[in-house]
Amino acid sequence: MGILRIVLTVVFVLVSIALVTLVLMQEGKSEGLGAIAGAAETYWGKNKGRSMEGTLVKLTKILAAAFILLAVILNLNF
Repeated sequence: MGILRIVLTVVFVLVSIALVTLVLMQEGKSEGLGAIAGAAETYWGKNKGRSMEGTLVKLTKILAAAFILLAVILNLNF
């Protein structure tokens, strides 16, 4: 069981680093002054799910779930 715990800890650290990196790569959610003039309703704003930003959001959700799951598993006393 010691080897399994070490492997899970290494995976946990890698997931943590990847999660921090993905969060820092994302754009801010504030639209700034562009929202006043209607610049936020562009083609790229409507198709956010298919863009690079949408992909980053999906990966962040997956890594966050993996982070929580690994944290719970590592906290168990086995």
